[in-house]
Amino acid sequence: MRLSLYFLPLLRETPSEAQIVSHRLMLRAGMVRQSSAGIYSWLPLGLRVLRKVERIVREEQDRSGAQEVLMPTIQPAELWKESGRYEDYGKEMLRITDRHEREMLYGPTNEEQITDIFRGSIKSYRDLPKNLYHIQWKFRDEVRPRFGVMRGREFLMKDNYSFDLDAKGAKHSYNKMFVAYLRTFARMGLKAIPMRAETGPIGGDLSHEFIILAETGESQVFCDKRWLETDILGVEVDYDGDLEPFFQQWTRLYAATDDKHKPETCPIPKDQLVEARGIEVGHIFYFGTKYSKPLGATVAGPNGETITVEMGSYGIGVSRLVGAIIEASHDAAGIIWPEGVSPFKVALINIRAADEKCRSAADDLYAKLRKAGVEVLYDDREESPGAKFATMDLIGLPWQLTVGPRGLAQGVVELKERKTGKREELTPEAALNRLAAGG
Repeated sequence: MRLSLYFLPLLRETPSEAQIVSHRLMLRAGMVRQSSAGIYSWLPLGLRVLRKVERIVREEQDRSGAQEVLMPTIQPAELWKESGRYEDYGKEMLRITDRHEREMLYGPTNEEQITDIFRGSIKSYRDLPKNLYHIQWKFRDEVRPRFGVMRGREFLMKDNYSFDLDAKGAKHSYNKMFVAYLRTFARMGLKAIPMRAETGPIGGDLSHEFIILAETGESQVFCDKRWLETDILGVEVDYDGDLEPFFQQWTRLYAATDDKHKPETCPIPKDQLVEARGIEVGHIFYFGTKYSKPLGATVAGPNGETITVEMGSYGIGVSRLVGAIIEASHDAAGIIWPEGVSPFKVALINIRAADEKCRSAADDLYAKLRKAGVEVLYDDREESPGAKFATMDLIGLPWQLTVGPRGLAQGVVELKERKTGKREELTPEAALNRLAAGG
């Protein structure tokens, strides 16, 4: 994409309402614009990141065996009354009435909706287990929406729901999601720490929230430093096998919030203990028959008996993750995108757009990068070199490839890695091969 044609409304000044780093940078980098309190429009650059995050979430859900559906944003109030949550949920639920005076709501979550689908479709134990997910917009009418997409009222969320015949099967489904979540966040360049958590309005007695480390995080955590040295992506996982030993192995190293794991009472050896701050990006729950019992989600068992299915639910804040990644990966100049979620891989910078040789060389690299399947944002504008470098540092693409008259006179271009700042002079062909091969 040529930057001269791209819709990228950058801001020179930080809006006064932006209180945290991710909110400031998302506004300045032209990723989002506020529509109303806690509700945002996603502009081209931000939407590309959102779709990258969504794709990774979807791929790891599919890998685990979960199946994708798509449920509506508007739900009938009668389902929530049937489960007993309609009044209990509180003012965060946006309640509405249609033209026929039917009570409806903008869904904050989907336990009732998915259970209704299940009970009308699955009748036999032979059809279990099932795990169904979707990626859909949610609405929760926060009293004080703040921090941009980190705590908005409307947000994109992946939520999925498991249905099992018994508690043993339900725990296996829970463990699958535990592993899938670790893999999901690792693919985004994040180190996620699973912590035992309160179940809140979702209910149940087993829950973990997943915290990514960020200096600006709202949660204080204590963890074993060996956790930070472990790569989940390097571990072979058989989702159909026994995941309980794996679950136990990883939770032995997990952290806890500051009110549960004081350093002086923590079971982790002092020389292994790391204190940090973090941001919640996912939450998983096993709640048994909390919803299946009142909603009548039953199956016929092996002997014809009626069995109420065991359930779990699992959420990832897809839009929240975009802000969380920025909180975890930025510097004074701007965003530093991990490559897996970056809107483009390469920033191609022609520092002398009016120079025919520079323009020809940059155009040639642009065409070849695109042909090689490399996502590239080409700054072909007639702006000063300083403005171009500042723009690309702000939006944080992993690689910057600079074409200038001085380098071309020597037959080289400059390749800079955004994360480390390391610069290298290469021939255009060598730079192209490096980027096409993975950087």
